[in-house]
Amino acid sequence: MADKHARFPSLPKAETPTAKALLAWGKIQKSGNICPCPTAPCGKGNRNLLSCFFILPDNHPMHHIRNTHKKLRLLLLLLLVLPQAWAQAKAPADLQKLDAYYQQALQDWDVPGMAIAIVHNDSVIFARGYGVLNNKTGGKVDANTLFGIASNSKAYTAAALATLVDAGKIGWKDKVQQYVPYLQLYSPFVTENLTIEDLLCHRVGYQTFSGDLLWYNTTYSREEIIRRMRYLEPTYGFRDGYGYSNLMFITAGEVIENVTGETWEGYIKETFLQPLGMNRTYTSVNDLKGVHNVASPHGFDEKGKPYATTLTAWDSWNPAAGIFTSVTQQAQWMRLQLHHGTYEGKRIFSEEASRNMWTVHNPFPVSKQAAAENPSTHFTGAGLGWFLSDYEGRRLVYHGGGHEGMNSRTVLVPEENLGIVILTNSMSSIMAPLASYTVDQFLGITNGRDWSRFKLDAEKAEKASAARAPKEEKHRRQKPAMDLAAYAGTYSSPLYGDATVALKDGKLQFQLVPAPTLSGTLHPWRHDIFSLDWKNDYALLHPTNVRFLVGEDGGIAGMRLDSDNPDFHFSELKFVKVK
Repeated sequence: MADKHARFPSLPKAETPTAKALLAWGKIQKSGNICPCPTAPCGKGNRNLLSCFFILPDNHPMHHIRNTHKKLRLLLLLLLVLPQAWAQAKAPADLQKLDAYYQQALQDWDVPGMAIAIVHNDSVIFARGYGVLNNKTGGKVDANTLFGIASNSKAYTAAALATLVDAGKIGWKDKVQQYVPYLQLYSPFVTENLTIEDLLCHRVGYQTFSGDLLWYNTTYSREEIIRRMRYLEPTYGFRDGYGYSNLMFITAGEVIENVTGETWEGYIKETFLQPLGMNRTYTSVNDLKGVHNVASPHGFDEKGKPYATTLTAWDSWNPAAGIFTSVTQQAQWMRLQLHHGTYEGKRIFSEEASRNMWTVHNPFPVSKQAAAENPSTHFTGAGLGWFLSDYEGRRLVYHGGGHEGMNSRTVLVPEENLGIVILTNSMSSIMAPLASYTVDQFLGITNGRDWSRFKLDAEKAEKASAARAPKEEKHRRQKPAMDLAAYAGTYSSPLYGDATVALKDGKLQFQLVPAPTLSGTLHPWRHDIFSLDWKNDYALLHPTNVRFLVGEDGGIAGMRLDSDNPDFHFSELKFVKVK
């Protein structure tokens, strides 16, 4: 049987890639009369473009196709190839425009200093610092300035566990008590069924930041913190809600140490920092001694203005929030993440582990406010060491960080091969709107919302509303109900440990024993309530009152600390007077 292609020897056979491409294109267009045949086409009712091109009868009126088939073939292939090539080669966002936007935002938000880096298609295309290291002593922030990234460290802890899963040393579904036998929580059932995954997605049952006073400026080891967690009370059922938990990540760090025999700090350095060339990334405040180009943290004074404060070392919390790095260094971490565990050809953790960390393990509803701000967001939830949501048809993988006087944010857009890190020496919320604006620019949403102005105006409106709210009646300071000596003594909390109140030079001195730097003077306010003047002006400390409790015998039986503090639950410290 004669080869039907013999009459057109220069045309590709239907089995070739070119022919297949033309065939696919022709089938896509079947609904329209694009066949070059003027008759029905080919007189055979055949609307397949390739058939029309390749098996025309000898007397067909369209034989001139033989003179133009090469041009048509090239045109059709270009139509197939060019859109994809254009998408790959399209220019990124206008970096000069972004730079100007960042500079303006720094002024608008009154932030002392910040640094921003952008990774796109596995390249660091932008890295720059803005403002000053310290608003008292100056010093210029640059792309190599070190900041505390706080809870952005959680992704490192999750990835460290992923490497142990890859090595077959642990499993994601393994029970934590298998590796941390001294773990005991509020319920035997929860204690026995808590898994490695549970540690990393905030679903254990505690309220957000529950128990964080156990690590804040205390001398407690991670093991001691874990042993004391048995006294924390849940606010929702196990795996039945969301409560952000630093303590679970501290426990995750203990898993790493007990499995590997190395400290969390040592394992992070060996597994990530060294292979990624992150030689100016540190896992403890104590490592910063003698290191240059380190930003100072800043709190807010009574007028809302930033003031410089000092860094303190809380090594027990390092697996939850202990890393210090720069945007140029964190950019390497983003490259590893965007390549699903591979860095410059070297596999650090598996793609399967990457998918698991980027899977929603604890979903929670999109709030009404979030839905109004981002109508394209349909889901949100906690992965393992990350948060996840969707935006304009893309998945977002992100996390924030709040150190004392330093806020930060890391955002990944995997489909765009895009990563953004924003580090600041401020407790403002500037990071989120700047990240949102940057994502918009890379998605081509050039006429979208001015996120910085939008969020800043919302904050100002909220503060104005709070200022208009009815104020509590101010009471004149009154003499305490008892002699000052009656309040002196030692008080004990099963969760926290001891606190002392001592009468010295006619004043009551307060001290949280596990935290040597958390002390102050008690000033009588009314009846058995005293205002606490903290000795150290830490940025995370808020105005606090100490309320003494009277027992059945008429004497002082206990005390409570009352503070409108969003970061610490002083109400969890239920002190009983023991002597």
